[in-house]
Amino acid sequence: MGMILDSSILVAFERRRFDLERLLTDHAPPAIAAVTAAELLIGVERADTPERRSRRESFVQNIFARVHMAQARLYAVHFAELASRGEIIGDRDLQIAVTALSLDHDLATLNAREFQRVTGLRLVDVSAYTVP
Repeated sequence: MGMILDSSILVAFERRRFDLERLLTDHAPPAIAAVTAAELLIGVERADTPERRSRRESFVQNIFARVHMAQARLYAVHFAELASRGEIIGDRDLQIAVTALSLDHDLATLNAREFQRVTGLRLVDVSAYTVP
């Protein structure tokens, strides 16, 4: 079993307030969610000086090199594909879709029109379960 790292852990590590090395030694291989990767990258983009931006960029790239980011990478791939087709779906919906894809799960939704745009996503036909 793996371990998901929340951005609060990574920010505390960047600020030298958390012993991430010890945590990684004591526990299962780490991973981060797509939203965590986005939060870290937002921190890079919002840096108030070029020096801070450079330092944050290096830190984030180091984290990305060390953790499993299947959902984050899938999110980027599918977002780019949808954008190139002009078929963007909601951010949270894309996170849900990517979670299903990364776990090789089907997705049950009443919003098939939105989710059917995501390549490779298997949708459950839930029409028989709706109550008139």
